[in-house]
Amino acid sequence: MTALLEVEDLRVAYGKIEAVKGISFSVEAGQVVTLIGTNGAGKTTTLRTLSGLLKPLAGKITFDGQVLNGVGPHKIVERGLAHSPEGRRLFPRLTIAENLQLGAFLRKDGAGIDRDIQRIYELFPILGERRKQASGTLSGGEQQMLAMGRALMSRPKLLMLDEPSMGLSPIMMQKIMETITELRSQGTTILLVEQNAQAALSLADHGHVMEIGRIVLSGTGRDLLHDESVRKAYLGED
Repeated sequence: MTALLEVEDLRVAYGKIEAVKGISFSVEAGQVVTLIGTNGAGKTTTLRTLSGLLKPLAGKITFDGQVLNGVGPHKIVERGLAHSPEGRRLFPRLTIAENLQLGAFLRKDGAGIDRDIQRIYELFPILGERRKQASGTLSGGEQQMLAMGRALMSRPKLLMLDEPSMGLSPIMMQKIMETITELRSQGTTILLVEQNAQAALSLADHGHVMEIGRIVLSGTGRDLLHDESVRKAYLGED
């Protein structure tokens, strides 16, 4: 089977500092694949490069059979690759409803957009209740729900989530992880960057451990969750 996303020998640098040092991995349609690792491992840089925000030094990115190298960010979204970034990056003065509308800025199907907004409100009922509220007044967890909802409004073939549980309470983190599981059950393909290795590996089909710009270990989520070196380094176990 041809992978929906194929990353081959990707290298990315900030000036003279190489942040991603020749990584390769793939994501099959319908899967949840996670990248785990400490701060500075290159996880966020990888997602920013896949979404066209950074230009790679070398390597090849293929999505849905088309090479993405050199393609602009808005064209990448148009092709079906959406990015919910670290830090959420909402428009704080705009309402929940307006932020969701902006997630569909490339679409022309008004009725379909309205249906998808209702779908987001069903997925996250609190957003529906507060749809006229400015997004900057929401809690961290509510903002994360909105960031995910906004990314889903482009109807992506693959949704990239960068640190969706960052700064959230345990209860809200659980809700976000349950939502990721629900999205997978609905057929959404997800590439997840997450510092909470336990949560990420528990729901991922496949995982890759990154250290200082390299993938040092790969396997199924279950296998990595029970790998002794992963448990010691990322799960806080002796």
